[in-house]
Amino acid sequence: MAVTNGQISFWWQQLGLPEQRPSLPGSLDADVCIVGGGFTGLWTAYYLKKAQPDARVVVLEQRFAGFGASGRNGGWCVNSITGDREQYLHSHGREAVIGFQQAMNDTVDEVIRVAEAEGIAADIVKGGEFTVAYTPAQAARMRAFYDSEAAWPVTDIELLDAGAARERIAVDGALGATWQPHCAKLHPAKLVRGLAGVVERLGVSIYENTAVTEIAPGRVTTDFGVVRAPAVVRATEGFTANLRGEHRTWLPMNSSMIVTEPLPAAAWDEIGWSGGETLGDYANVYMYAQRTADDRIAFGGRGVPYRFGSRVDTDGATQERTIEALTALLRRFFPAASGVGIDHAWAGVLGVPRDWAATIGLDRSTGLGWAGGYVGTGVATTNLSGRTLADLILHRDTALTRLPWVGRTVRKWEPEPLRWLGVQAIYAAYRAADRQEEGGRPTTAPIAKVADLISGH
Repeated sequence: MAVTNGQISFWWQQLGLPEQRPSLPGSLDADVCIVGGGFTGLWTAYYLKKAQPDARVVVLEQRFAGFGASGRNGGWCVNSITGDREQYLHSHGREAVIGFQQAMNDTVDEVIRVAEAEGIAADIVKGGEFTVAYTPAQAARMRAFYDSEAAWPVTDIELLDAGAARERIAVDGALGATWQPHCAKLHPAKLVRGLAGVVERLGVSIYENTAVTEIAPGRVTTDFGVVRAPAVVRATEGFTANLRGEHRTWLPMNSSMIVTEPLPAAAWDEIGWSGGETLGDYANVYMYAQRTADDRIAFGGRGVPYRFGSRVDTDGATQERTIEALTALLRRFFPAASGVGIDHAWAGVLGVPRDWAATIGLDRSTGLGWAGGYVGTGVATTNLSGRTLADLILHRDTALTRLPWVGRTVRKWEPEPLRWLGVQAIYAAYRAADRQEEGGRPTTAPIAKVADLISGH
C-alpha cells in the first residue's frame, strides 16, 4: 500500500484539516500582536487573557493555527532544557540552573493541568521518557549521561540494565536504558486545535491566511493591512527565516516522521510498551517515538536536515530515502512490527539558534518580544515561553522572568553557502559515527566529537 506523504502531518489528517479562520480584515489597533499561531503564540495569548481579560490580543498566522511544528511534532511534552545546561551554570550559578530545571519539570504538569481544565482531549499520558542504548558506544554515552544527570537534584533519572529495559519496552538488542518521569506523550494537533479554540473563546482574535511581511516596533505589516500594537511578539520558530531581517536568526532544521498502521495485539504483547513512555535512543543522529492512542508507532528522526538558503517546506512532504531509513530503523527496533505497513510520512521544521539553546525576551525600548529556537523540545517549552512572555509584557517581575534563558542574545548563523556546508558536514559526520559504532566501536567515534565542536552543540 502506498504511503501517504506530506499533507501537513498524520496528526492533522487524522483529525481533518481545520476550517480556515478569516484573514485580517484590514488595519487595526491592539494591545499585543503575536506573529505565529503555533504553541508559542497561543500559549502567550492564553496567559495574557487569563491575567488581563480586557487586553486586545491579536494572533496572525500565515496558514492556520498549528500548521507548523506544533501540528507535526512527535508529541513529546518533555522537561528538557534546550541547549547545554553547563552554559547556564557558568553564567548564572547552580541554584539558578536548578530553578530552571524545576520550572521545566513543572511545565509538563502545567500543560496537563490546562488541558484538563479547559476540556482539551489530546490523548495525554504522563509515562516518562525512556531512552535506550543498543550499541556499546551508546551504552557508554548512556552511563555518562546518567552520571551527569544524577548529579542534579531535580532530574529524577533512573538507570535500567538490559533485562529491566527490555521488560519495559522490548527494543531488540537493548543493552540498557534510562527513564525519567517528567515527560508526557500526546496528540499535538489535538492539543493545538483545542488551545486555539480556547483562546478564541477568551476573546483573542486569530487571523489566518495572513502573511506577515515585516515586524517593526509598534507595528506588524501584512498583505491585508497593518496591526499597530505597543507589544509585538515574534513566535515563528522554524519559519523565522522567512521574515525580513531574520534570515540568519534561527536555522530551520528539518525533522521527519513515519507512522505505522495499528499493530495487532500479538505484536504489542511481544513489544510491551504499555506505560505511555516516549522512546528515544543514544545514537548520534537520534530517533524519537511514541505509541499512539490507537496503537500505532509514530517514529521520527532527522532525514535531510537542512535545505539550502533556509528554505522551508509548504505541505510536510519528506524524501523517499528518509521514509526508507526510518522504516528500516523502526523494524530494527521492533521485529514484531516488520509485517505492519507504514501509513503516513511527513516532515516539519524546527528552529535552531547558533548555540542550540532556546531564547526568550522582550526589548522594553521597542516593545518587541520573541521566543523560540527550541531545537525540537517545544511542546513543553512553549508553555513556559507563553507564561514568561505574558509576565514580561505585563511588566511583572516574577520567578519566570528571572530564569537564566530570558534576555539571552545569540549570534546569527553564517551566510550561505557556509551554513549549508556546515550542516551537511555535521550530520554526515554524525551518521558516519553511528555506522562505526554499529560496527562494534565501543566508545563514541571521534568524528562525532569533531561534529559537536563544529556545531557549537
